[in-house]
Amino acid sequence: MVKSNIYSEIRKIKEYALDHNIPIMVDDGIDFLTTFVIKNQIENVLEIGTAIGYSAIMMALANPNLKVTSIERDEKRYMEAVKNIKALELEDRITLIYNDALHIKMDGEYDLIFIDAAKGQNINFFEKYKDHLAKGGFIITDNMKFHGYIDKKEEEIKSKNLRGLVRKIKDYRRFLEENEEYKTMFYDNVGDGVAVTTKKD
Repeated sequence: MVKSNIYSEIRKIKEYALDHNIPIMVDDGIDFLTTFVIKNQIENVLEIGTAIGYSAIMMALANPNLKVTSIERDEKRYMEAVKNIKALELEDRITLIYNDALHIKMDGEYDLIFIDAAKGQNINFFEKYKDHLAKGGFIITDNMKFHGYIDKKEEEIKSKNLRGLVRKIKDYRRFLEENEEYKTMFYDNVGDGVAVTTKKD
């Protein structure tokens, strides 16, 4: 596919996300992710949370040898992702699974596990999939700053549900910081906050 068509399709995906209030990685976050994929020669990715396929597509475009397996539980978003991946002719490199990531059994090992799904389930996603990480692989988690809410005092957050979600993200950060098996670098100024985790030797 020619570059102008690729840019046009990417623009359409971003516009759809904006119009339908679907969270996708912000520009400097996706730049960080795609640069990371290139720099670390990532070739096999498991993505928890496809949404409409934006991050899977951007990773695949960054490295022509890369394959992505991505899991999405929302049917409408899954179908939109299928359409977007087909439009960019990436069906042979991006495999979509319509299911709940906490209920499905996966095989194989991955150079990168990218967690970008229900934020309140991050610890559960990590625990379920950590054994699928290849030796020397990485786990990347998005939205560690959660639109700035992580830095707010609890009483400043009016919604009870939102307060609960913010608490769970803070619990996940603490879980990563105190984890004796893994070490994590936090990039708080990248996108919406990114965590990069590796297994300790």
